Amino acid sequence: MKKSVFIIISFTIATLLSALDHQALLAEADSLVNYPATDFQARYTIVQDIPAEGRITTVASVFRRDRDEAYTIVIEDPAENRGQGYLKNRETLWIYDPDSREFNSTSSSDRFQNSNARNSDFTNSTLARDYEVVAAEEVTLGRYECWLLELEGRTDDLTYPKMKIWIDQDRLVRKTEDYSLSGQLLRTSVFASYHQLDSGFVLHKVIYVDHLEGAVVDGEFINEKTQVTIDSPSLVDLPDSVFSKSFLERVSQ
Repeated sequence: MKKSVFIIISFTIATLLSALDHQALLAEADSLVNYPATDFQARYTIVQDIPAEGRITTVASVFRRDRDEAYTIVIEDPAENRGQGYLKNRETLWIYDPDSREFNSTSSSDRFQNSNARNSDFTNSTLARDYEVVAAEEVTLGRYECWLLELEGRTDDLTYPKMKIWIDQDRLVRKTEDYSLSGQLLRTSVFASYHQLDSGFVLHKVIYVDHLEGAVVDGEFINEKTQVTIDSPSLVDLPDSVFSKSFLERVSQ
């Protein structure tokens, strides 16, 4: 009897430790691409492929201040969207229209410039805070040995309530699958490459494949996809004014 109780207790402790380790792994992945001690800026090129329609390219300057969960985005191209901007301050997100000179609230879950990226893709990574690991296994993803974690959201206001995430041995995210609450696959993201800056990393190239949007071409359904390439990244202190409405109004003129 005592031996059985000991086995049960040992199994329970091992299970709890395993869960804690996987949650800690998620936190490590967050920490490698977050910059709490400095600000961040880079140039983003967003190329959306729409089957049967063509390609749309958007270029933007992105500024992040992770300690305040803030970002500012300024659209540079195409010309008809130049001067549009986004301003995030914790839970509040505005979009600025230079033609009307008005700010309107928007959602982090909305499509960014109608691409397959979401507004939430541009902020700091909060996976460990937002999700709980409910299952884990070790798998091979191409040339990477990874942990495959199944995640469920802790709150109702997340862009995706369920996820699968592949994290390599360096604690870098290599792939994610985003699901609805009912379990429908909505989007696949492939994190193809990273820049290394100091002791952290900056995503260099990511491809988003939308499983809901697309078109039939020559009898085959082709998914919409968007590739985001991040260039000229730097970790520098930025003026407080960059994270303000007046900044977007000024740079749009």
